[in-house]
Amino acid sequence: MIYVTGDTHGDINRFKKRELKKLSAQDYLIVCGDFGFLWNDSPQESEKLEFLKSQKYTILFVDGTHENFDTLESFPTVELGNGRAGKIADNIYHLKRGEIYNINGKFIFTFGGGVSSDLQQIMDSNAWFERELPTVEEMKYAVANLKAYNCEVDYIITHETSATYKHKIWRNCETNPVNDFLEQLSCEVRYDKWFFGNLHVDFAVDSNAFAVFEEIIPIDGVRKSRSF
Repeated sequence: MIYVTGDTHGDINRFKKRELKKLSAQDYLIVCGDFGFLWNDSPQESEKLEFLKSQKYTILFVDGTHENFDTLESFPTVELGNGRAGKIADNIYHLKRGEIYNINGKFIFTFGGGVSSDLQQIMDSNAWFERELPTVEEMKYAVANLKAYNCEVDYIITHETSATYKHKIWRNCETNPVNDFLEQLSCEVRYDKWFFGNLHVDFAVDSNAFAVFEEIIPIDGVRKSRSF
């Protein structure tokens, strides 16, 4: 079975939740960006990674905006479910931008990256990576890949979301070029459900679009909308 959760930011407690103790080697957990366990190679971080490596299930994640992209891109690229992925460990993989993966017979389109909401603060602290912002080439690759699948997938997993979905949650917020790109995709791609993580809320935007954060939910489950 496939489960989805939001940004983890290196918080190991998310992976110690009761819901995950029942998962087996046949199960997957997808993190919608800002994985956060590959930042500074500290002893504490290494200990957390060892805990993740000891889990029976497979951990998959798209990159967010708070990632060490130098470290993230140093891992080998392998094939996973007919798509390219960065292999962190035998049970941990980075799902790359614009790929479509066949996981448990479901086609999943992924597109990480975005624009940091605290961009100026991060730049001032020299912790900003330009690679957080998807390139034109990555966007073109995503479009071409989707066209090869007749613009139809089962699920979409992103860090950012479309401008429309973003405004449904935060009405007066600013959008960025990634929101605009995903807005275009949302008009042309057929999908059952879309999950995104960077707004840090657990909220059903509509019947097939979900902001996820701390919850761990089955990808094919039913969720009811929450009010703030």
